[in-house]
Amino acid sequence: MREIFKRHTDLIEPLSLDEVYLDVSENKTGLPTATQVARTIRQQIRTELNLTASAGVAPNKFLAKIASDWKKPDGLFVIQPDDVDSFLSPLPVGRLPGVGKVTEEKLKNLEIQTVADLRKLDLATLERRFGRYGVRLFELARAIDHSEVIPDRPTQSVSAEDTFEQDVQLTETEPMIRRLAEKTWSASRKELRIARTVVLKLKTSEFKILTRSHTPNSPPSSCEELTSIALSLRKRINLSPKQRFRLVGVGLSNFHDPDDASDQPALFE
Repeated sequence: MREIFKRHTDLIEPLSLDEVYLDVSENKTGLPTATQVARTIRQQIRTELNLTASAGVAPNKFLAKIASDWKKPDGLFVIQPDDVDSFLSPLPVGRLPGVGKVTEEKLKNLEIQTVADLRKLDLATLERRFGRYGVRLFELARAIDHSEVIPDRPTQSVSAEDTFEQDVQLTETEPMIRRLAEKTWSASRKELRIARTVVLKLKTSEFKILTRSHTPNSPPSSCEELTSIALSLRKRINLSPKQRFRLVGVGLSNFHDPDDASDQPALFE
């Protein structure tokens, strides 16, 4: 896939094993719009690799991330610059990057349910309530994101996720977790740095994202160990047994250099 991406731009920033940001403000193929670039890339992936790919097209990274999730597992969603406000305003605040369960509950206590509600709070109030992240909330509510696509950024995490054809209960997720753990482990072997933390990601049928993580005393040393930890993290999902899920992901994060003295030599034999 990276070879396909490079036909269109050199500004490629991997986000995880199967997610990547592309800056196509200036693309190599001369296509007139980012939408046409995304459509072409998806077709090339399908034709040459026999894989599906979802794409989000938007004026900045955080909106592109939201757009890419909009029509998974095989879709294209475009947020035009003139449509940003109308798209963003009705969104639940939980869809904003970094708004987890705790922050979402705090916002609900302030009667903030949607991005439109969030815009009613001034910067001083958000900073007082949420510290430095209050500034980020203020900006996201107004679609402000100046972060650039940075190629060759040091790996922060490696992960793989997939969407079920039909929503499933938590007890039915084991086969998918095992497959994703294998993909994640295989990808992590290509890194020169070592990951300490295992992450399990789940998305409910209501599109609520849950993540659970564990950092063992020693970094996972095998795919079997990674899989075991990922499966065990399901015990920390405190929802009704009837709750159904539409997506699951397995990741490794908290990478560090292998010459860290805390590592055990056995890991590198």
